Amino acid sequence: MRRLLYGLIVAALCAAQSPPPIYPNPSARSILDAHNCYPYEGQYADRIERALALGYPVAIEQDLAWYDGRVVVAHSDKTTGHEPTLKEHFFERVRPLVEKALRDNKRSQWPTIIVHFDNKDNREPLLRSVWELLGEYQSQGWITTAVKGSDPHVLAPLDIRPLLVLTEDNDAQEKVYFTDVPVGGKLRLFGSAHTTKAPMQDRQERTHWVATAPPDTLLAERPTNYRRWWNNAWNEVEEGGQTHAGAWTAASAARLKALADHAHRLGFWIRFYTLDGFTADENKGWDKGYNFGSRAVAEARWRAALDAGVDLIASDQYEDLAACMRAHGGIPPRPSM
Repeated sequence: MRRLLYGLIVAALCAAQSPPPIYPNPSARSILDAHNCYPYEGQYADRIERALALGYPVAIEQDLAWYDGRVVVAHSDKTTGHEPTLKEHFFERVRPLVEKALRDNKRSQWPTIIVHFDNKDNREPLLRSVWELLGEYQSQGWITTAVKGSDPHVLAPLDIRPLLVLTEDNDAQEKVYFTDVPVGGKLRLFGSAHTTKAPMQDRQERTHWVATAPPDTLLAERPTNYRRWWNNAWNEVEEGGQTHAGAWTAASAARLKALADHAHRLGFWIRFYTLDGFTADENKGWDKGYNFGSRAVAEARWRAALDAGVDLIASDQYEDLAACMRAHGGIPPRPSM
């Protein structure tokens, strides 16, 4: 009996001292988020290949639209029929990677890929089609899920699988992806928190307020079983965002750290978008509104985001950001599969 009791105590202590999963716990590690990882009107079709070549875990953003009864990947809701479908462009492209992850069964390394949907269209048929598509891959064991309970403020444990699917804060999405799911059903994707809107009408005053409001004012709600991450433009760190950024300062670093710390205290993952720095000659179809103007200026922000423990760092400069992450001395992406 004494020997049995000793064994039980040792087992309990070992369980208590076991490290938590590396991620997706908030603040566990920073992950490269491949922004707009799809072709524009047939151009830049190598983006997903470039992102997947960098190692794992990696986040992949897919912008969703609707064309003739199909969910397509596009930068606008003005679709033409030439856009690839979500199934073709993303899910079937990553099939070999996901199936290898399932065979290897290294669960501590899951999710291998975080796919983030940025909807350009929120009509219900599109949302229902996305839900059904995810169900197809859930049945194959791909999709991270959580059981829906009777209280939305109780976060069910995630059943971690090779893919984790995130979406944004639109309420029509919440209805289809959460409200309409029966209690006891499984959530297939997870939305972002609502950020508090600036209370004033004047644009300049709003811009200033967003960059200076206390973090607990900007994010006043707690996570729910469905809403588990916080998605942020850079103008919440530096007033006016990328195109108005000056020298990186200690005050800006403190602001970034305060936002990340607040999110993590509440239990949210946090993402910032989109941190680019390029000249006109270097532009490969990237949005000028996200441009700090040079790689050096952007890199100062990448390092600051890593120092602050930002979970998802979005950039169009996938390889440059990956190199910065490796040089930073943090946990580098795992080797490609």
